[in-house]
Order: sequence, then C-alpha cells, then structure tokens
Amino acid sequence: MSIPDYQSLMLPLLKLASDGQEHSFPNIVDALAEEYKLTDAERRELLPSGGQFIFNNRVGWARTYL
Repeated sequence: MSIPDYQSLMLPLLKLASDGQEHSFPNIVDALAEEYKLTDAERRELLPSGGQFIFNNRVGWARTYL
C-alpha cells in the first residue's frame, strides 16, 4: 500500500480521537500506520528535504486541518 494523503487520514484520526482520551502524536502515528498496514520501509520514507518522515508529516497536516 502506498502512503495515504493527509485528507485520507482525517477520518481515521477523528475516529481515534473520538474516545475523549489524550493521545500523543507518536501513538497516533503508530495507530494510523497500523490501520493502513504500512511497512517499516514506507514509514521511514523521507520528504525530499530529508528532514521528516512523509507519513508523520501527513498525519501532522491532517491534525492541523482538523
């Protein structure tokens, strides 16, 4: 599976947050990566700048836009 875009991550992120509990960003990233069945290689793919993982970046944008 390819890395989902941030729009695709928004609904699963909302569902994860709907339990009313606090969730740390790393735990959110792990839960969403598991839901999308991302491989370790996909999770380690870097942005062209090399400064951040693509998946983490997209989860961050999904969180920002929500």
